[in-house]
Amino acid sequence: MLTFWKVHKISILLVLGSLMFYKVFAYDLQRDDFTKLITLFAALFFFCFQLIKFEKWNFKFLLVTGLLFRLVFLIAEPNLSQDFYRFIWDGELIKNGINPYLYTPNTLIEKSDLTIANAQQLYDGMGSLSARHYSNYPPLNQIIFTISSFLSGGSILGSLIVMRITTILADIGILYFGRKLLQNLGRSNHLAFWFFLNPLVIIELTGNLHFEGVMLFFFVWAIYLISTNKWKQAAPIYAFSILLKLVPILFLPLFLKHLGLKKSTLFYSLIGITCIAFLLPFYSSEFIANYSKTVGLWFSNFEFNASVYNLVKKIGVLYFEAKPWELVKSYGSLIPKVIITLALLLTFFRKNQNIKTLMNSMLILLSSYYFLSSTVHPWYIIFLLILGILTNYRFPIVWCLLVILSYYAYTNPGFKENLWLLTIEYCLVLGYLGFEVFKNRNIMSSFRKKFNLN
Repeated sequence: MLTFWKVHKISILLVLGSLMFYKVFAYDLQRDDFTKLITLFAALFFFCFQLIKFEKWNFKFLLVTGLLFRLVFLIAEPNLSQDFYRFIWDGELIKNGINPYLYTPNTLIEKSDLTIANAQQLYDGMGSLSARHYSNYPPLNQIIFTISSFLSGGSILGSLIVMRITTILADIGILYFGRKLLQNLGRSNHLAFWFFLNPLVIIELTGNLHFEGVMLFFFVWAIYLISTNKWKQAAPIYAFSILLKLVPILFLPLFLKHLGLKKSTLFYSLIGITCIAFLLPFYSSEFIANYSKTVGLWFSNFEFNASVYNLVKKIGVLYFEAKPWELVKSYGSLIPKVIITLALLLTFFRKNQNIKTLMNSMLILLSSYYFLSSTVHPWYIIFLLILGILTNYRFPIVWCLLVILSYYAYTNPGFKENLWLLTIEYCLVLGYLGFEVFKNRNIMSSFRKKFNLN
């Protein structure tokens, strides 16, 4: 049996090794170097598991460790994502009084009087796909972009640092409210470190500057308040999560049973008022059409790391001679209807009055959406990770490890995916999910009782 000091020495070595690997991720890695990418990521995941195991009750050590891992990326330019160029572009537009929802970068770059800082560099960096579409980032995201532009004084690195500090503070907030929420759910608050030390979280949120973490901060804070019956205070905070990323809209019907008709009506009203207040400064007659068109592209045009969709496409092309570009549009138009139907079934046929059941319903709904979606970027899984930590399910942790296989698409100029790798990813994730469902006695006993199988 390892003594305390031996364990602590091992933990320090794990931290030092992780810092070295994160430094490689931050400064010495290109996303087309797939072998190096997955090797480093697997090693970091193993180190994460060991740290959580060895320092199980050492909150301060794990907190400082997680902060150190994030600070490695502070002055690094993201090398696994180019989205940050569009973030800064949108912030610079608003700083100069231009509504990013009304003009595409392709249109603006041709104007001789465009005076935003680093315009050509930002335009070139964001890529042609982003440049030909209107901004799809909700208003609170835009506010963060604008603040970073103001504070940076036109410096790209300055904007990156401001946005990184924002994402780091959000992660600390998730750890703080996540631990409190876990206690209210009767679960070990130590589970929150599966988020705080998770390599996917650190690399995709702090490293690649995706704002799912800021959205999740408001989401976890709001759910914590709801768990303490402070739903009125929770409503505007929940609205903030929607105003960063639209995904939490999926869960709104589920609160109907949890809060009851009267309370939920006021809850929805407060959320609606908050959203409208933040939308008004950006509103114009073209805003709704442009934004809806841009968001709709995720359902009808884009494909990445899909599971069910790839299977449907393979069958459609091989046996029904379907055209892939037509198939994705038809499939994309069907998915919202399926998810809305599932949300209503979970709303009216599950006992969401109980906070634990509510969390499980959210996990079922979001998992179903991602399994059916034609586009599942690696950072999307972090929302599932949070919901998994708050419930009895650990398959999102497995998915956090395996989703790195999707980065193979970046090893070639055409972003061609390797369907064998995606098959391995989803077979293992779904296999582990199936194992957990059958392991969970509460679910199986409820199933047997409902269908008289006892």
